[in-house]
Amino acid sequence: MLIVVSAVLFALTRLTPLSPARIVLGADATAEQIQAFEHDRGLDRSLPAQYSAWVAQLPRSGFGQSYITGRSIDLELLESLPVTVELVVVTFLLTLAGAIPLGLIAALTEDRWPDHLIRMLSLMAVSVPGFWLALILVRVFAVKLGWVPPIGITPLAEGWHAHLASLVLPALSIALYYIGALSRLMRAAVIEVLGQDYVRTAHSLGLSRGLVARYVVKNALPPFVSVAGMSFGYMFGWAIIIELVFNIPGLSRALLTAITQRDYPMIQATVLVVTAMFIVSNLVADLIQRLINPRLRHA
Repeated sequence: MLIVVSAVLFALTRLTPLSPARIVLGADATAEQIQAFEHDRGLDRSLPAQYSAWVAQLPRSGFGQSYITGRSIDLELLESLPVTVELVVVTFLLTLAGAIPLGLIAALTEDRWPDHLIRMLSLMAVSVPGFWLALILVRVFAVKLGWVPPIGITPLAEGWHAHLASLVLPALSIALYYIGALSRLMRAAVIEVLGQDYVRTAHSLGLSRGLVARYVVKNALPPFVSVAGMSFGYMFGWAIIIELVFNIPGLSRALLTAITQRDYPMIQATVLVVTAMFIVSNLVADLIQRLINPRLRHA
């Protein structure tokens, strides 16, 4: 998948008519200067030759250097990636903390008022655009109430409390959508398991409610884990948008700056890192599924 994404991305970035040499050298650059710039970076070669050279350099020198800053792209990613990863991890933990209990409560109170209330709120959560929700949260909790900073990330050096407080609104802006979606999935999975014969048999044999609930949750988790794993990967895409709203110096700033400046190597590296995160999160979700569901180990 990474090979396909990298090849398509490489071709798309080269389709833009404006050469990065115009941005680096300025509008007054002569044709000779532009030609020399493109020759030095191999931009005057054929597309397959450029792609082959780029792939060949990855094991030796990483993603190379930025056209604009001249800095190592690996170092620039090491500065911005941890911010995005931290935001996504906090978002994912908030999602699990909200979706699992809400899904269980809705399933155990099926067709009663708690179930109706949770389903209505989850529907609202998945219907509201994330960036609009982010602006509303900033307006209410940062501007009106002053509980958290409106933009940016407070450095960890100023304390854990201040640092986590600055992450709450960006993480919540993404997490509410997934809490709505995954709580509905958890509810459906638990209801399906509750209707199976072995659960009724367990009740009739007088097994304790705690023991039965343990088996119900365990058997309802595989589909939830699968979708939650994919959601973790999708959260990186959401994070890029939300980082822009909250002016967070993560991958979004690096990517948008690179797109604006036609910094091809930086665009390729950033998108590939996000894609790799998506693939890894899916692999981890598959492994967890196999751990909690022994039947999948022999599939």
